[in-house]
Amino acid sequence: MNRKKVTLGIEIGGTQTSFGLVDISGNCYIESKIPTKANESPEALFERLYKKFNKVYKGESNKYELLGVGIGAPSANYYKGTVEYSSNLNWIYVNIIDLAKKYFDLPIVIANDANAAALGEMKFGVAKKMKNFIQLTLSRGFGSGIVVDGNIVYGSDGFAGEIGHTIVEKNGRSCGCGRKGCLETYVSVGGLVRTYYELLSKINETSVLKEFSPNQINADLVLRAAKNGDKLAISAFEYTGQILGEALANVVAYLSPEAVILSEGLAAAGDLLLNPTKHHMEKNMLNLFQGKVEILLSGLVKGNVAILGASALSWHNIQKNK
Repeated sequence: MNRKKVTLGIEIGGTQTSFGLVDISGNCYIESKIPTKANESPEALFERLYKKFNKVYKGESNKYELLGVGIGAPSANYYKGTVEYSSNLNWIYVNIIDLAKKYFDLPIVIANDANAAALGEMKFGVAKKMKNFIQLTLSRGFGSGIVVDGNIVYGSDGFAGEIGHTIVEKNGRSCGCGRKGCLETYVSVGGLVRTYYELLSKINETSVLKEFSPNQINADLVLRAAKNGDKLAISAFEYTGQILGEALANVVAYLSPEAVILSEGLAAAGDLLLNPTKHHMEKNMLNLFQGKVEILLSGLVKGNVAILGASALSWHNIQKNK
């Protein structure tokens, strides 16, 4: 019996850690997840992860040939194989490759979760024919992966591409990184909710969400209200798109990408976010670039986006080293 060649994609998030097997075409198998428990040690996480993997993989191993492991994590360093000063995970400095090698005798690679997602788009998604693009993950935080000439931009130290921590408002909202006015504080699921509350206090407009207490309102509720025509919720998306579009106009001047790809979190809003983002990007962009850069939604629809991205890291590593 010929076994299907796969890589194991692991995505370590602040709340949960997901994993699954992915073949070269981007098909996912035996997906599962465990709570990350970010306040626990990374050693404890990998022990629980391996136990869960063995549990779901047991009895299926005769179907698959596991070639490598790809890991996506916030604040991951591709060069060193580490996670460093991650506010989402409360880890100061952890060598993830060394930890994973205790459990997997395979080639292992790790990268920032947004960089992994960018590789996922290039191998399995809407960027298959692109060599220059930017992938943005608009979820709990603002992740960004930059691809130039078909390669992820890691920079000199492995941490290049932190678009979410460029300052868009001097002395603006406080960010988890310790600075004020970062793009992430405006364009993320938490940023959208903050914008909604600011508008609620400034604009005399009715909203269905006024029935909810502050601790009940989240980005999903704001999105649902906007889709149902709630003017205040729609205004929150318009402002979010304005901030993102203005920021992207500057990013395009640096990188001249073919496209900007949005995934997860706020990307679920579709045109509610896309339209104001496109408008303000074009409005503020250098004439040289106007009309050239697409803004697209993620094409990773075959399974878990995070798992596909992490697995793509491993496939990319395997193919590069052939």
